[in-house]
Amino acid sequence: MVKNKKEQNKDKKIVRSVNKNVRSSTRKLKPILKSIVGKKVGEAIRDLTFSEKRISKDVKKTISSAIANAENNFQYDIDKLFIKEAYCGKQIVMKRFRARAKGRAAGIKKPYSNLTIILSELKKKVEEKHGSKS
Repeated sequence: MVKNKKEQNKDKKIVRSVNKNVRSSTRKLKPILKSIVGKKVGEAIRDLTFSEKRISKDVKKTISSAIANAENNFQYDIDKLFIKEAYCGKQIVMKRFRARAKGRAAGIKKPYSNLTIILSELKKKVEEKHGSKS
């Protein structure tokens, strides 16, 4: 029997934060998100703080929100958190026009994105002894 999505999320205890209507294209967001996936949360925030990209502020804010969700909702230890997934998707595209020469108009596209950050907690690997060596 297949469980519904809400029951599956309760079992996994997914920590996520979604930032909708980020004023940037997905093309500009993806390289920043790829650079932080797999890092510890503190390292990712440090890297984004010193990044020169404008959009890194919004990414940092979303990560901070995910950290707060992990701490308050699931009582996770902040020091053990790392970024499991980070992805973005397209949202609306505002279309504007700009006057050009000879009575023409040129289109301007202002894209928006959705930003999703998923955190997970590091688990220590327990090494098991194999064989009879001591």
